[in-house]
Amino acid sequence: MNVSRPAIHPVEAPPMTEAAVHRPRVRMKDIPGMPGTKGGLFLRLFQFISSIISVSVMATTNDFRSATAFCYLVLAVGLQSLWSLSLAFVDIYAILVKRSLRNHVALRLFTIGDGITSTLTFAAASASAGITVLIGNDLDKCGLNHCTQFETATAMAFISWFAMSPSFLLSFWSLASQ
Repeated sequence: MNVSRPAIHPVEAPPMTEAAVHRPRVRMKDIPGMPGTKGGLFLRLFQFISSIISVSVMATTNDFRSATAFCYLVLAVGLQSLWSLSLAFVDIYAILVKRSLRNHVALRLFTIGDGITSTLTFAAASASAGITVLIGNDLDKCGLNHCTQFETATAMAFISWFAMSPSFLLSFWSLASQ
């Protein structure tokens, strides 16, 4: 049986010219939701509003100090509200001056900050949800406590975390693509 075999002929690459060596790198487009975009500003404002609602609802109860998880929720969501508000101001500035936030140091700061606050908020919301279920379902002490406010504050903390996740993932992706 006659089988043809491919012939390999090495081809030399043409020498690199000066323009080809120092050509600017191609960057990906700004995806809505990334820092410095209108989508990113919307996510930051949504994070801020939901975290402020969570802190406000929890602070209106007089017995949230009875469980450490509720104190941790107030602390974590309060930190997230400050972080989201400060980055919303940065996003507003970037949009107004039409500047891209692709600085490596700034993206690293956004990514680390988003990751820390997102982890803290998720842990606090999960712990608060566990205590709320314990008080409401297992101990049947909703008459003595403010279960509705606890549930509302916990739900708003989870919503805030859901809004924080895309911000973190897009910042991380933008950082990794540089």
